[in-house]
Amino acid sequence: MSNEKTISNNHEILFVYDAKMCNPNGDPDNENKPRMDVDREINLVSDLRLKRYIRDYIEQYLKKTIFVCNIDGRVVNATERLNILAQQKKVSKLEDLLDDDLLSELVDVRFFGATMPIKGEKNKPGSSRKFIGPVQFNWGYSLNKVTLVDSNGITSHFSSESEKTQGAMGKDYRVDYSLIAFHGIISAKRAEKTNLTDDDIGLLDKAIVNSIPLMATRTKIGQYPRLYLRIEYNSPEYLLGDLRKYVAIDSDAKSPVRFVTDYNMDLSELKKILDYNKGKIQKINWWIHKDLQIKDVKDGNLGSLLTGLEGKLAQIMVS
Repeated sequence: MSNEKTISNNHEILFVYDAKMCNPNGDPDNENKPRMDVDREINLVSDLRLKRYIRDYIEQYLKKTIFVCNIDGRVVNATERLNILAQQKKVSKLEDLLDDDLLSELVDVRFFGATMPIKGEKNKPGSSRKFIGPVQFNWGYSLNKVTLVDSNGITSHFSSESEKTQGAMGKDYRVDYSLIAFHGIISAKRAEKTNLTDDDIGLLDKAIVNSIPLMATRTKIGQYPRLYLRIEYNSPEYLLGDLRKYVAIDSDAKSPVRFVTDYNMDLSELKKILDYNKGKIQKINWWIHKDLQIKDVKDGNLGSLLTGLEGKLAQIMVS
């Protein structure tokens, strides 16, 4: 590891992105339909889906080493993955791999932690390493009511069984439009255990904002980041709580919502809570997509809304 110190204050994250005519997170137990809270007509996305975007971007675009990955295009278990690291570190036994060796190499473990079960040799019992990650997210949910596109049948080119001559049939489920919000925390106390630094948080900023469009697949194309806030407090013992409570689509939004231009985002309640707690805030790091319309925000500058907090604002540059 470098001599850079681990972070000393808690952070909270608000991340909003939208999804149009795609499947943000299929449910394998329900025909891979987009995950939904059916009673409330709310689209859901798991935290693991967001973490996968972040990991893939860090590995493919930032060229950093991660733990949860494929090796040479194949899935490997934790023991195989650790064996590869041991070879790189010229360590003969997995037990001799130091925690600092693992953490210095594996960015995603510094972020999210990991449980690393290690198989025992022959009849010997196995062991495990466990790191609790300082960066954690709730499940995401949509800020608008979401409808599903009527499914179309799709046919694969190859047959599902060797004796069949036609391709296999399936269903293609997608959302019309979903504005998805995530809340996350970065714990300074847990960061001490995984050696998470300010430089790492800079990588996290880039990965969150840039990853989703770049990691698009056939069912994921049509998703774009719209708003990212990372609030740094001046203490390792304070958090505001789920920031999504203070964010809404304004009442003049077109119904149903189909495009990012169909609504204004209302951050007035967020402004109130940040104003009230400004003595506990060290910095508000922000990024806004040019197409997102936010009530009382001029020229895409959050400072026009958060008056009185201008000295704490820092625009994130992620290109």
